[in-house]
Amino acid sequence: MSAQSSNILRGLKALSGPFPTWDTQSLPDHPTDLFLDWMKLAIEMKVKEPHAMTISTVDSDGFPDARVLIIKEAKDDSFYFATGLESQKGQHIQHNPKVALTFYWPELGRQIRIRGIAEDMGLEAGAIDLRRRSPIARAVAMTERQSQPLASEEELERSVAMQEQKIEQDPDVVTPNWRLFAVHAQEIEFWQADPDRKHTRYQYILHDGQWTHQQLWP
Repeated sequence: MSAQSSNILRGLKALSGPFPTWDTQSLPDHPTDLFLDWMKLAIEMKVKEPHAMTISTVDSDGFPDARVLIIKEAKDDSFYFATGLESQKGQHIQHNPKVALTFYWPELGRQIRIRGIAEDMGLEAGAIDLRRRSPIARAVAMTERQSQPLASEEELERSVAMQEQKIEQDPDVVTPNWRLFAVHAQEIEFWQADPDRKHTRYQYILHDGQWTHQQLWP
């Protein structure tokens, strides 16, 4: 069975292209500008959910963890997402704010890797973000039970219904545990795949408030 699985996996194609060209002769000084250019192209090329990213954190025992969520904004070399303080990632960040973000668009053969420090933007920013969510997503967030063991689907439905009723009675109601985080980037790598595996990689590094960039080996 394991040999068969290995044959199946090794038989899958990867990075077959064709991929878009990347003019590396005129790289911008700030990596956020390049990030937004790549994001715009992903949207234009109709990449499914181009704003989905993997956020990696580390727990109090030093074990890494990762999950996919949606970026909310990118500006001034900071990248924003929202979560509850009671969630696993929220707890990890409170213990260790160093995180990594990863975007991967297989249709374009492009990957962006970001390492930085996550900062809690405070109660009001979290409240604004929560009110912008759809009613059902807002109700689920307000249960404040993310990642906890679930006894039954009925328990979930009851809890969500209670929060929906609260929102209906008071459209401005929020939970103080919902927060918007800004990841202040320290390093950003842009990776363009090549079918022959001679990938093009450029890494931006922030030092004393100034960005520099260098090419990396594939």
